[in-house]
Amino acid sequence: MLRCRLRGSIAARRSFATAAPSRAWEPIEAKWQKRWVQQELQPPSPNKKEPFYCLSMFPYPSGQLHIGHVRVYTISDCMARLKRMQGYNVLHPMGWDAFGLPAENAAIERGISPADWTVANIAQAKEQLKALGIRFDWDREVTTCAPDYYKWTQWIFLQMFNKGLAYRKEALVNWDPVDKTVLANEQVDAEGRSWRSGAIVEQRSLNQWFLRITKYGDRLLDDLDKLTKWPDAVKRMQSSWIGRSEGSQVEFQVVLDADAKAIPLTVFTTRVDTVFGVSFVSMAPDSVEVENLLAHVPATQRTAVDAYVAKVRAMSKDDRGKGDTTAGVFTGLYARHPLTGRQVPIYLAEYVLAHYGTGVVMGVPAHDTRDLAFARHHNLE
Repeated sequence: MLRCRLRGSIAARRSFATAAPSRAWEPIEAKWQKRWVQQELQPPSPNKKEPFYCLSMFPYPSGQLHIGHVRVYTISDCMARLKRMQGYNVLHPMGWDAFGLPAENAAIERGISPADWTVANIAQAKEQLKALGIRFDWDREVTTCAPDYYKWTQWIFLQMFNKGLAYRKEALVNWDPVDKTVLANEQVDAEGRSWRSGAIVEQRSLNQWFLRITKYGDRLLDDLDKLTKWPDAVKRMQSSWIGRSEGSQVEFQVVLDADAKAIPLTVFTTRVDTVFGVSFVSMAPDSVEVENLLAHVPATQRTAVDAYVAKVRAMSKDDRGKGDTTAGVFTGLYARHPLTGRQVPIYLAEYVLAHYGTGVVMGVPAHDTRDLAFARHHNLE
């Protein structure tokens, strides 16, 4: 009897596995999608209820939506619906981050116009989002490549430029060699790969536009305390990103031949009182200042310097963050102490970070444990 039951169970499983999939969900989906469309057609009633602004990240229309998009927009949809049920006047807009090289490169690969490719992707993504039942305020839809939108980004940029808040300078950037575009640090994973293409990210020195956000650093930090509804972890992250440090800048001069133009090295220090104890100057290997010095590095040191710079630039964020306090290389150059006139050696050191201060620090072994470890390793005074 048990054997018969087992045979029956196996047969049932086989029958179930080969049965054609049911499409009973289609009329249910059609019913609710029709209901959602009817809800969208109803004009929003003006009210004086407390406003709630629910903004999710605008997607890149460089291809079809994927499950990551479904996750993000389902979360924002749930938040918006909850707040509506709680009586808030909810604004839940949608737009398309339609500028950028990823979309252009995808269009070039297909041999079509980037404009046609982008518009077609927007139309398809919009239909996908509507089919998912995610309720956006489509009457407030924006597209960043449309003239009626980007004229305002141009306007605000010009205001900042005229006020001296926008400027250009050479800087190292995260370069995706596949998508041929610059990436933010958050778009590079722990293994040093692009979040989008999977390529190993390179460090390149490019002429970049910058905004003087640091001019507002104190106000931004002080106002974090007013964000009572923000998670503490997010506020700590913002505080670390703003990175307020109070200190002084001291200018050293690179010692060069009599015919060469002097090169200043501006050092940032939080302990200017220790300046008389400086025994070396260390620089971030990936700083722009290093690029200015490479032409003056003696031939005897150039191979070692180039190899060390390449090594550091190839390191992942995590590896660089750990910071070997003793790894470094002598450049063969010296800097003149601004007060004593003494010549001190210039090193490239892994523990110096390009984005902190000026990317150049003064080594004072008597007052800093990292400087002491570095000095002992390289037999410095």
